[in-house]
Amino acid sequence: MTTSITIRPRDRDALLQALRAGVVPRTGQYLIQVGRAREIQALIADIDRIAAGGTTFRVVVGAYGAGKTFFLNQVRAIALEKKLVAISADLNPDRRLHATGGQARSLYAELMKNMATRSKPDGGALASVLEKFIGMVLDESRTSGDNPDQLIFRKCAQLTEMVGGYDFATVVTAYWRGHNNGNETLKLDAIRWMRGEFTTKTDARLALGVRTIVDDSTVYDHIKLMATFVRLAGYGGLLVGLDEIVNLYKLANTQSRNANYEQLLRILNDVLQGTIEGLGFLIGCTPDSLLDTRRGIYSYAALQSRLAENTFSSGGLVDYSHPVLRLSALTREDFFVLLEKIRLVYASGDPAKFLLPDEGIAAFMSHCERRVGEAYFRTPRTTITSFINLLALLDQYPDTPWDSLIERVEVAKDDGAAVEAETISDDKGDEGLAEFKL
Repeated sequence: MTTSITIRPRDRDALLQALRAGVVPRTGQYLIQVGRAREIQALIADIDRIAAGGTTFRVVVGAYGAGKTFFLNQVRAIALEKKLVAISADLNPDRRLHATGGQARSLYAELMKNMATRSKPDGGALASVLEKFIGMVLDESRTSGDNPDQLIFRKCAQLTEMVGGYDFATVVTAYWRGHNNGNETLKLDAIRWMRGEFTTKTDARLALGVRTIVDDSTVYDHIKLMATFVRLAGYGGLLVGLDEIVNLYKLANTQSRNANYEQLLRILNDVLQGTIEGLGFLIGCTPDSLLDTRRGIYSYAALQSRLAENTFSSGGLVDYSHPVLRLSALTREDFFVLLEKIRLVYASGDPAKFLLPDEGIAAFMSHCERRVGEAYFRTPRTTITSFINLLALLDQYPDTPWDSLIERVEVAKDDGAAVEAETISDDKGDEGLAEFKL
């Protein structure tokens, strides 16, 4: 028998609106989590490693609509609970790992805008991290009697040894001056610099006295600086989430694509060699964008050799410690439990308000299987949308028998594979050649 739970109206509405639109909810994910316990356990071990000063690199592979982004967001939420700082962004034509036209800086700016902590899980936490660092310095100053300016200089000495670290430390000091003198403009300029919002070095020099800015060539260096800084501010480390890597796969220009894969290789080498502390990368991609040896990640030989699967993983054996983590498909039983949880959320946690009985869920699943086959639970995004549409009608027309509506439910296969086949044009041609498909 289903027990009642307390669900805040705000969480209920946000969760249902996101699922109905086919997007991943930012809040309330724990209410509908099913299956994949081993995968979650493996990522929790990664988070603990980051908090202990280690590093991690994971490529999470899942088909369109299979719950990959939901899984990444759930891991992000766990990282926040374990006192890590999380930054995340989706790649798109204007946000890449490597570029010469500002696309890499745009990715960095999006990452910094989405910075989240346990107290600010929805993003915009950069100012909070800086304030926490200043607060720790002031507390230590009161205890030791040292001058706060000298303490900040000593704490930031570790940053000055890294690429771009001197200017980073200068900006942190500028933020402290603005904090100490009540100069909000100086504080805002410091945050703008850290977010990568300065577009010219002249503006940065006039505002903060630094000679560099975040540009396309220094994005990864600044991510490493931020990982070190959040640890100085008292956090466990930095988790970087990059989703929609398929947008690199869709780049038509071979040179641009390989430059992005080379940047990915640089990150992978740094992380696996342990040359940095408290930094983890969580990357989401589809099977084709990883395995395609013509345009995918495996088209870059060095990445293919490092990410090659464990040859002993066969016959149902899965290596959950491997850098590549394939999300297992949901089973029919998992999907039934998922629909039960969505039904409970729709009823605001009260089983007495269920709009559909258990046999109604079973009838809905049978209808979906007749329409689209096993795809209805293996890539369940569109199926979940249809189920919530059914509940919405039952809610608005309570006198309508549920069995009369089941056959009217329209269910379509997720067309993500067609989207993946598209290519993104670049400013530079591929030596006058174009890729095409018959």
